[in-house]
Amino acid sequence: MNNSRRDFLKTAGGIAAAGTVLTGLSASAQAQASAGELTEHILPDLPYAYDALEPFIDAQTMELHHSKHHAAYVSGLNAAEAALAKARGDGNFDLVQLYTKRAAFNGGGHFLHSLFWKVMAPAGKGGGGEPSGVLRDAIDRDFGSFDNFKKQFSAAAVQVEGSGWGLLLHRPSDGRLIVSQAENQHKLTGWESLPILGIDVWEHAYYLKYQNKRADYVEAWWNVVNWSQVEANLRHHPHDVSLT
Repeated sequence: MNNSRRDFLKTAGGIAAAGTVLTGLSASAQAQASAGELTEHILPDLPYAYDALEPFIDAQTMELHHSKHHAAYVSGLNAAEAALAKARGDGNFDLVQLYTKRAAFNGGGHFLHSLFWKVMAPAGKGGGGEPSGVLRDAIDRDFGSFDNFKKQFSAAAVQVEGSGWGLLLHRPSDGRLIVSQAENQHKLTGWESLPILGIDVWEHAYYLKYQNKRADYVEAWWNVVNWSQVEANLRHHPHDVSLT
């Protein structure tokens, strides 16, 4: 996941803060420079065409989901972090709660969508089937069988209240895999556990094709899960995932 996060969040530079440079700056410029560096978050490209996941996820949904919804989270995250930097520079923290919440909401959206695109692939071309290797062994160990895991994960995704995500998380303290939910994209977040697989169950992810039939969307989605990427996410986590 460390590598994934580096892919998701691309540093674009910051504010110079060397003391010798600050000497000749105005008071407002010094305040801005002392506010800390910022990351320019960017919308990642999809690793496939918008129509590549047909017929399970339609091209129009994919285009709107990526180019509009995900793009809005990226823009919102940049704006929220810029507002917090301005608050630090001005020394005015009256709206810190507002912008912290916006950063959490939009940051969660950016991170989870960046994960979402990568853990899918065209059916029969990396997508679908069942996991193997270390990931399969971990699933069998922690859920009893792949079928148990699939049923629990599907139920969790379908039963998310309102909008949110069904997630497979890796818990570094003991190396276990657990299934969880996230309301919106930040509430009910497990502080320790890290997502390696997620399905977006906001209505914008499926409504054009499936209308209110979320369960049908979740069932169809299994046909495009990229298990190789999920295993790569697991292996990149800061914990030994061997089954010893």
